[in-house]
Amino acid sequence: MQVEGRVAVVTGAGSGLGRATAEMVVARGGSVALVDADADRLQEVVSTLPREHALAVPADVTDALAAENAADQVIDHFGALHVNVNCAGIAPAAKIVSRGKPADVELFAKTLAVNLTGTFNINRVAIAAMLANEPDSSGERGVVVNTASDAAFDGQAGQAAYSASKAGVVGMTLPLARDVAGKGVRVNCIAPGLFATSMVSGMREDIQERLVDMILEPKRMGRPDEFALLVEHLIANSYINAECIRIDAGQRMLPR
Repeated sequence: MQVEGRVAVVTGAGSGLGRATAEMVVARGGSVALVDADADRLQEVVSTLPREHALAVPADVTDALAAENAADQVIDHFGALHVNVNCAGIAPAAKIVSRGKPADVELFAKTLAVNLTGTFNINRVAIAAMLANEPDSSGERGVVVNTASDAAFDGQAGQAAYSASKAGVVGMTLPLARDVAGKGVRVNCIAPGLFATSMVSGMREDIQERLVDMILEPKRMGRPDEFALLVEHLIANSYINAECIRIDAGQRMLPR
């Protein structure tokens, strides 16, 4: 499926990987509904894109009704939904016990709610909309790309919640692809390493330097547009399905 002429829903589109993906869709001739919980930041991004090809949809990805309303809004505005890319996420750090106190279970639950349940929540309404599409010349109706993390495979100390949530995104890739097998919808997953996003820029400089040291080549953070380039390929390459692809320049995180 080519991006040109297609409609994508991108979550976490107010910044970072989601913003770069939304910009890629428009640059390739597609239209995009940008979803983010931060309405002000979302409007700032949408203002930089052609009005006829970009729609701001402020929404909490954990809210079931909000997801259903968002899908309806996209179809009402653009007439269809072909691609769903999920980049919304949070990454709090907390050890299981710190200074003698057990971890906050509500923070753990919130991380899973946003990163894992939020991804599934948007997937379910997006895929339902895709199944209503007429198949293209290749028999495709839609493409889903979810975002995990290399922390799903080698999470560091303090990343139990984040790693568990992203491992869940990896783990549901195959069963979701199997759920829609034979219906013209593919489901894939990207596991990015260290990218230059607001999530990373909030870390202390020494922590950022330590993480860069774990990268093989090139010895730098990834650029959001490099993530978007892989998204584009997963949309276009009809033979990639049920896969999780790491994009991390060979980074393998050490315990801390």
